[in-house]
Amino acid sequence: MDTRNIQDHKRRLLYAKYEVKRRLFKALVRDPDLPSDLHDKFRNKLSALPRNSSLTRVRNRCIFSGRARGVLSLFRMSRIVFRTLANRGEISGIKKSSW
Repeated sequence: MDTRNIQDHKRRLLYAKYEVKRRLFKALVRDPDLPSDLHDKFRNKLSALPRNSSLTRVRNRCIFSGRARGVLSLFRMSRIVFRTLANRGEISGIKKSSW
């Protein structure tokens, strides 16, 4: 398995672990009714969370090649791998169209 896929999987696990805390701290930072000292406290707590626990660090990758661009989310594979497997007839229900 590609190391990029392993790294992305670890990021997904970290995101799932810290999701509730991150959303709570973000909501408290955005609350205009709280005093500024509490804003600073929760902003520091938010910045103390692991960087890889953010959703923006998670990237959809192909499960075969690890490619990050051109990934079909339904099949979790890149367009290149999808086309080669579809041409060989290895994906059920998919056939090349012609009209």
